[in-house]
Amino acid sequence: MSFETRYQCGCRGIDVHAHIVPFQLPAYVGAKMPRDWPSMAAAHACHRHVMIDGNVYRTVSDRCWDTEKRISDMDAQRVAVQVISPMPELLSYWLPSADALPLLQYINGIIATMVDDSDGRMLGLGAVPLQDVDLAISQLERVMSTPGFAGVEIGSNINGIPIGAAQFDAFFEAADALGATVFVHALRPAGRERLIGPSQLVQALAYPTDVGLAAASVITSNLLMRRPGLRIGFSHGGGTLGSLLPRLEQASRIFGPLRETLLAAPAEQARKLYYDALVFDPATLGHLMSKFGETRLLLGTDYPFAFREQDPLAAVEALGLDDLTAERLTYRNAMEFLGIN
Repeated sequence: MSFETRYQCGCRGIDVHAHIVPFQLPAYVGAKMPRDWPSMAAAHACHRHVMIDGNVYRTVSDRCWDTEKRISDMDAQRVAVQVISPMPELLSYWLPSADALPLLQYINGIIATMVDDSDGRMLGLGAVPLQDVDLAISQLERVMSTPGFAGVEIGSNINGIPIGAAQFDAFFEAADALGATVFVHALRPAGRERLIGPSQLVQALAYPTDVGLAAASVITSNLLMRRPGLRIGFSHGGGTLGSLLPRLEQASRIFGPLRETLLAAPAEQARKLYYDALVFDPATLGHLMSKFGETRLLLGTDYPFAFREQDPLAAVEALGLDDLTAERLTYRNAMEFLGIN
């Protein structure tokens, strides 16, 4: 069934922000297993534990690997296409690249299988070992030669280094040349030590902060001015960028060194990026439209985790948009972001 047919049947959305966790992860085959090597363990009912460093990192349900159940949930959400990417912690930048490589290839293989089993309902975003840029580029080429992949998911920082840093230029050059979509997700964010309360505050508060700083690094490094064909999007509505942008604009007018560094105004550059609509508030979503433009926003849910958008189309419908703008937010922008017809 084509996308247009599904649209007529009521499944209208393209969800660009959904994750997978394999039922099983590969055993380590090297001489000495790294402390952070992930594994899966039995939990309760249809759930399993993701184990890292001997501790339960997260308990996940079978929606993380069961394609049939995911599609049933997509129908209930009126989502026609789900773009699946690894749970960010599995990106494993902190492992030696030689250890991370087989793990990421295994995860990409699981994504490829789920996409193949979905009868056109899913697209993949793979994982690459960005702790080694040359190796990441070779794996990006491999991902983009695999049917069903639109690009890759990367972290908001690579072992504490911002994605706008010059050392990643070659990777983004390759992504541009290959027509690969790049989706940036929060990962091991800065500021975790400043939160008071349970660990879930990292997801609630530190994730959007790190995503905002990652997006700002792309602007202040002029990445899209140098690579205008690159399609790069940010999770969680771009995090704090929407609020930081007026300050960055004013700073570029006041501070000569910053003004001389920027090849275009921050607001102009911000409108060249993409952002998911995962902000849990129609008023905030409307604010992001005013900052970034109606052609830059995409549906995103963070499915299948508990902290997710349950009804992504309702958030768009609550804005009372005209039909064309609503279509842009629900699927047309995503088609451009993903480079699909």
